[in-house]
Amino acid sequence: MSTDKINMVDAPDGYTGQGFFATKLDSVVGLARANSMWPLPFATSCCGIEFMATMAANYDVARFGSERMSFSPRQADMLLVMGTISKKMAPILRQVYEQMAEPKWVIAVGACASSGGVFDTYSVLQGIDKVIPVDVYVPGCPPRPEQILDGIMRLQEIVKSESVYRRGSEAYKDLLNSYNIK
Repeated sequence: MSTDKINMVDAPDGYTGQGFFATKLDSVVGLARANSMWPLPFATSCCGIEFMATMAANYDVARFGSERMSFSPRQADMLLVMGTISKKMAPILRQVYEQMAEPKWVIAVGACASSGGVFDTYSVLQGIDKVIPVDVYVPGCPPRPEQILDGIMRLQEIVKSESVYRRGSEAYKDLLNSYNIK
């Protein structure tokens, strides 16, 4: 490439050198985390079918940086719990949550994961927030793919504004202690 076709302009007064870019570390890390979340789908019922539609071309969750499904808790940072969770399944859900590396976030998708739904019985967990902390609740029975995408976007806003040091804070440790999570 010849340099005779490049027109160099002089820098304005007071600006010389390589240039600069100023921001906060929290903002850069939050933006990177929010736009590259790896979801782990924990689907047990009809909400899982709606999530499959969310992954399809019509709705395309890949636009939000979440196209890489992870079926290993150690490689995921966003747990999507969809459908009815029985009380016998609660310890497995908790184990999956504990195996995820920090930072990690949870979305309760649908009425059953959020509050037990229409199944007010002895065998159904009345909301996953009884066993693990939840960041975003997506209402509906089952929620439409647009609602699931809205839940992911709301979680992205939380992640963008979250401090890099929040996960090591006393408030976060107290939250985990309230769930008896070490």
